[in-house]
Amino acid sequence: MSHYTEEIKRRRTFAIISHPDAGKTTLTEKFLLYGGAINLAGSVKGKATARHAVSDWMQIEKERGISVTSSVLQFEYDGYCINILDTPGHQDFSEDTYRTLMAADSAVMVIDASKGVEAQTRKLFKVCVMRKIPIFTFINKMDRDANDTFELLDDIEKELGIATCPLNWPIGSGKGFKGVYDREKKCVISYSDTEKGTKEGTATEISAEDEARLREVIGDEAADRLLEEVELLDGASAEFDLDQVRAGDLTPVCFGSALTNFGVEIFLQHFLKMTTTPLPRKADIGLIDPVEHDFSAFVFKIQANMNKAHRDRIAFMRICSGKFDAQMEVRHVQGGKVMRLSQPQQIMADERKILSEAYAGDIIGVFDPGIFSIGDTICMPRENFKYEGIPTFAPEHFARVRQVDTMKRKQFVKGIEQIAQEGAIQIFQEFNTGLEEIIVGVVGVLQFDVLKYRLENEYNVEIRLENLPYEHIRWIENQDEIDISRLTGTSDMKKVKDMKGNPLLLFVHPWSIGMTLERNKGLALAEFGRN
Repeated sequence: MSHYTEEIKRRRTFAIISHPDAGKTTLTEKFLLYGGAINLAGSVKGKATARHAVSDWMQIEKERGISVTSSVLQFEYDGYCINILDTPGHQDFSEDTYRTLMAADSAVMVIDASKGVEAQTRKLFKVCVMRKIPIFTFINKMDRDANDTFELLDDIEKELGIATCPLNWPIGSGKGFKGVYDREKKCVISYSDTEKGTKEGTATEISAEDEARLREVIGDEAADRLLEEVELLDGASAEFDLDQVRAGDLTPVCFGSALTNFGVEIFLQHFLKMTTTPLPRKADIGLIDPVEHDFSAFVFKIQANMNKAHRDRIAFMRICSGKFDAQMEVRHVQGGKVMRLSQPQQIMADERKILSEAYAGDIIGVFDPGIFSIGDTICMPRENFKYEGIPTFAPEHFARVRQVDTMKRKQFVKGIEQIAQEGAIQIFQEFNTGLEEIIVGVVGVLQFDVLKYRLENEYNVEIRLENLPYEHIRWIENQDEIDISRLTGTSDMKKVKDMKGNPLLLFVHPWSIGMTLERNKGLALAEFGRN
């Protein structure tokens, strides 16, 4: 194997998804701790003086204690080079998360043991299913009182429609949490409270055959229950099948507590054994192989003003094939230009390091002078192909935006357009009226707060938002065949256009969509736009 192939083969790129508060940020930090990327994990929440989590850097995140933006973290562990895409856990940032999942090869789903599958997890999970990506489950917070273990697994299977295969099994929970039983090694790994934030802490392995020792360490009651549950489990749970895991039909499950750092490294080791090297991706010329093909990448995220000191925009790219070299010239397919990527860097939370090379599977950030859009393809100058687009999710909340100081029209338009290019909000204008009014659509209402906050802080523009009653949006698929001005709609329908001039329809009531289709024969409406 050449050095180059070897580098690609040791890459693992995954996204972490969860409901808010399931402990995703803590888990991410513990992974970094094992990789030696950080020496002491910062406490995520807690007092104002506490250090903020490494992966949350935007001011509004620090104030609210939620991850708003997806950050990218790279670390080395056991010969692997691991790229973690941390996604916003808060439900209102789902669209950013959807796109991040497009850049990952597998997903780690973190579930709170006392809550099971929550609404947001369901939505994200559907995206994984849509992409057929392998899912690995970590059931967290075993250091608190948890739901019945069989019920938790049942919940995952019912809610998410995927079979589960527990790799280990918890012994008790909360104050009675004694450790886990490893099904493969047939031994109990007992747990002693570790000092928070460090990786020392003792885990003792006891063979399940040594019943006397087992009873001595975990107590009779826990031992009886464990032996009974393991017997039940061996009869009831799905057989482990790696092909099914990789096809996205079976999720391996591990139990632990990220906060007290028990079970995290066990999970990481299992996960690395089962995940694949970077996967081929679909382009308009067929599948692009990561090793065989020269450098190519696609943009999955754009983030403006990451650094207060520089008014900058960073385009995040997932390298899909080959090796990237900072000196090379590449083609930006959608822009039709051959260029050098400016200031290529890897970003570890808010620290950046300029890099000279990177490989398929890696995520790089490059300086964006305003030319990249989400979904753009970058390839070698002699090539010209496009990766398949990233779906644009339909906003569910709409508001009219007005600037308070009309003299600042220029900054206002620039700010709102730049934030829209990042994909967190979508902006529309009235269709065919001279009105310059801007309507903003978002997937989650918290995004309105972020928009207001960022326009004030980054562009010095104050805005007022007036909520609109629309909840449903449809793209017109066959706009070339339809005279938009002559559409007969319903009284609650509004015609708007997006920034590219495409016509869209907004509705207050879901039934109006069907009525509009009936009244306009030949009209075709779509729930998703394409970047």
